[in-house]
Amino acid sequence: MSEASVRNDFESIRFEIDAGVATLTLNRPDRLNSFTVAMHGELRSALDAARADHDIRCLVLTGAGRGFCAGQDLNDRAVAPGAAVDLGHSIETYYKPLILTLRRLPKPVIGAINGVAAGAGANIALACDIVIAARSASFIQSFAKLGLVPDAGGTWILPRTVGTARAMGLALLGDKLTAEMAEQWGLIWKCVDDDALMPTVIAMARQLAAGPTRGYARTKEAIYGAGLLTLEGALDRERDWQRELGRSDDYREGVAAFVDKRAPKFTGR
Repeated sequence: MSEASVRNDFESIRFEIDAGVATLTLNRPDRLNSFTVAMHGELRSALDAARADHDIRCLVLTGAGRGFCAGQDLNDRAVAPGAAVDLGHSIETYYKPLILTLRRLPKPVIGAINGVAAGAGANIALACDIVIAARSASFIQSFAKLGLVPDAGGTWILPRTVGTARAMGLALLGDKLTAEMAEQWGLIWKCVDDDALMPTVIAMARQLAAGPTRGYARTKEAIYGAGLLTLEGALDRERDWQRELGRSDDYREGVAAFVDKRAPKFTGR
């Protein structure tokens, strides 16, 4: 059992490991799992452990209770009426590192969205590599109702996934987007019945955990970075990474398994 799996000092999250899958559950259900400074600290610690532990080969991010995450807990940074508050500090210190960590984690990250995902909670969900949502789940860009701009990567993720027109509608109106519509728009991978959410997610997570993790990591980098490259640049990077991965144990095992007509046993190396 890895070191992270025996930690018992978390209060705002749960972190469990089983068969190569780490399940990280936001665990403030009485506050719809909204973020506090303490939760950010625990989440960062768990993600650091997930990155460092080679036995963890897939991460599932979900929420406890009836919601995934309602974004920032405004009570955690309450200020006097009329007083100024530096929200940029919160973004720079907590949300920016969180989004970058999820995207750069060299392992697949599955978002299991079990209920409402609002504000930063919606965009943290969308930062996962594969997002599966319960049919009762919804996504709300609630920032406009507070006079704010979508954060936690929302202004970057939304137009790239659903286009400018839909991104503007979601951001300016703050309307609820159902899980079914999110799937139809291509914002998430799949919408499933509520009672099928975790069985579906765990089956997929175990499939990924048994796969070629090193190749998955490079695939994440390639797809997320493609928008910054020309076609020629993307082709060059594909060449370089295929050369690298072609020397890996997983590639040799994959070829051998194909020739032997058996299931491969990948190690992530």
